[in-house]
Amino acid sequence: MKKLGLAAINLAIIAVVAWYAYQAFDQYIQNPWTRDGQVRGHVIQVAPRVSGMVTRIAVIDNQFVNEGDLLFEIDSETYEIAVAQADANLKRSRISSRASKLEYDRLREIHSRDAGAVSQKDLDRREANYLQSLSAIDVAEETLRMAQLNLGYTRVYAAVDGYISNIDFQIGTQAVANQPLVALVDSNSFWVFGYFRENQIGQFKIGDPARVTLMAYPDQQLEGHIESLGWGIAPSDGTTGYKLLPSIKPVFQWIRLAQRVPVRVKLDEVPEGVELRFGLTASVMVLKNN
Repeated sequence: MKKLGLAAINLAIIAVVAWYAYQAFDQYIQNPWTRDGQVRGHVIQVAPRVSGMVTRIAVIDNQFVNEGDLLFEIDSETYEIAVAQADANLKRSRISSRASKLEYDRLREIHSRDAGAVSQKDLDRREANYLQSLSAIDVAEETLRMAQLNLGYTRVYAAVDGYISNIDFQIGTQAVANQPLVALVDSNSFWVFGYFRENQIGQFKIGDPARVTLMAYPDQQLEGHIESLGWGIAPSDGTTGYKLLPSIKPVFQWIRLAQRVPVRVKLDEVPEGVELRFGLTASVMVLKNN
């Protein structure tokens, strides 16, 4: 009896394992899936708006930063001088404008008393000088505003919450305007690209549920849904190659390889303890029967 009981228990265990194995096998048979997937996200190439020598770096590589945190500073002395010069020019323009107005008002008053004392031509010229001085004030104000903006641009801040990556410069580096110095990975922008064979695309649609498994977390399944399907992939034949000649790849006569089409999966929720990183390898399964 004891042997029969052990045999029954073993048979029950085998049956349970076989049932789970069948369910897993059935999922892979019934649902489109791919092991060719990657975690993606928005990466901001952080570049200064002005040129100059880097005088301070406020972050370290791979550090998390909040939107508005200081990243690095550029030598501001030149831009401070530019602000002072622009401010002085604005004051000079205002003084010159007041003088032009006084002269114009004086001649206009004389002309109103005695039209022959001041010619209309002289009066018009004084009026033009005054109007020109007002325009000079406008130009000086905008010049000062631009100088102040450039001074502010010497301090570079994080545009979003995210992770600093690839700091490849140091204090003393000559930064060039609009040339990226560091990458900032937006921590709120992660999604998953699954690259499905083209003969699988017709089996699902936008909005279908999807299950993502990351190689870094093989025991965690992330739930999501299809957000979009790619509408174009780079051609492998006929593209411009060496010296503008078409780049033609050899054709496999016996094996016809299917193209891979990117399918974007939006994650519904990231489980606690799972940290998404740009470029992580992922497997994606579209759940047709759910």
